[in-house]
Amino acid sequence: MTDSDCVLCAGREMDGVLLVTEVWSNEFWRLTTTTVGEIAGYSYLSTHRHIEDISALDGDEQESFGAVVWRTTSAIKEATGADHVYVYVMGDGIDHLHLHLAPWRGPTSPLIDDPIKGARHKVILSTGEEVWVSDRYPLQPRGLMTIAIADIRELLAE
Repeated sequence: MTDSDCVLCAGREMDGVLLVTEVWSNEFWRLTTTTVGEIAGYSYLSTHRHIEDISALDGDEQESFGAVVWRTTSAIKEATGADHVYVYVMGDGIDHLHLHLAPWRGPTSPLIDDPIKGARHKVILSTGEEVWVSDRYPLQPRGLMTIAIADIRELLAE
């Protein structure tokens, strides 16, 4: 299934526009690597099938997901000499499931090695624990966090 308006469903036809080149593919997955950018080896892993969300993976796509992420990130790490390969899933720009596989080479890397956006400061909680908090995004109330944890746990137990 493809979406005729989707640049990722177009496959190699749009690689030049997206400034990527295909480096690997199998029946379910396609790995492209940027041809222009700040980070050599920055890649994208996408499904051949048009789906918008990771929760829409099914069958063999779903079964192969972990192995494919491991295989592709391992190859990127070895090929680039990266310390780590970050895996990001963001979908607001292109409504087709794709993972950003970003090689990180330590403090000199242009990537942010921290999921907290903006300036941050250390906060000491009432429990005595220290956490880093974004100046732009406040900590959520503990009750809300507890509800989310319970709901996730319950859903996964089904």
